[in-house]
This record gives sequence, structure tokens and C-alpha cells, in this order.
Amino acid sequence: MAPKTERIQFLRAVRQLHRVRSFYAAGVLLWAGSTAWTGWQAPGSRQMWVSVLLLAVFTGLLVAAGLSLRRLAVPGTGRPAHHAASRKTTGPSHAHA
Repeated sequence: MAPKTERIQFLRAVRQLHRVRSFYAAGVLLWAGSTAWTGWQAPGSRQMWVSVLLLAVFTGLLVAAGLSLRRLAVPGTGRPAHHAASRKTTGPSHAHA
């Protein structure tokens, strides 16, 4: 049962990385807008540099999540993840004497 459990945990990890990557992408957009706004309103101010710092942090996290997803790419098996029992294995294969 270990391979099936490992596969499920692997798929959950990939799904979680997708969610985190979306969150980081939203953070990058938010801080890019904030940096542009504060850079236009008060260039060189402390608020602008804090926005630049947070933009760099979220960009780094987004890149790290993207690289992790690329490294953990789900191997394509060509088969669905959930399998029903095949018709060959549902009945007895031969009668016992």
C-alpha cells in the first residue's frame, strides 16, 4: 500500500504548491502595483523601499514555488489515476479440483 499512499501524498503536495504559487502571484501583482503607486507619489520614500522589498520577497517565493513544481512534475503514465478492477480479475481464473 505504500506506493499508493506515496502517490496520493505526492499529488497533494503538487496541488498545494499550485495554490501557494497562485497566492504568491497575487502578492507579486499587489506589491508591483503598490511599488508603482508609491514610486509615483513619493519617489525614494521609506514606503516605496518597503514595497520594493516585499515585491522582491514575493517574486523570490514565486520563483521558488515554480521551480519546485517543475522539479516535481507529475510523470505522465498515460493511465488514469484511479483504476477500476479489470474484467479479467473479477471472476475466478480457473476452477479448483
